[in-house]
Amino acid sequence: MKLLFDENLSPNLVRLLSHLFPESKHVRDVGLAAADDDLVWAYACRHDFVIVSKDSDFHQRSFVKGPPPKVIWLRCGNGGTHEIVELLLSHQTHIEIFQKNSEAAFLEIG
Repeated sequence: MKLLFDENLSPNLVRLLSHLFPESKHVRDVGLAAADDDLVWAYACRHDFVIVSKDSDFHQRSFVKGPPPKVIWLRCGNGGTHEIVELLLSHQTHIEIFQKNSEAAFLEIG
């Protein structure tokens, strides 16, 4: 599974989670730093990424448009990078089930 970390998350997540999600990228890594949500959404859709964000806009967009792409919405407030790593690690099974469910549009974890 390939995760695309939104601008509001640390680029260090790619490295810190590479053992579980080896093909993941940060929006900055793919030329989408400060890009609007439409561009991030289109990129994720074209390249088969799951968007990971704290931004409620992606959550709302997933209701309107549905997948692809899928969205993981992190509900951890201003948690730091290591808190986010722990959150994603502790929900690894849920994330894998979510990815396999073709009808699921978003997963809220927090």
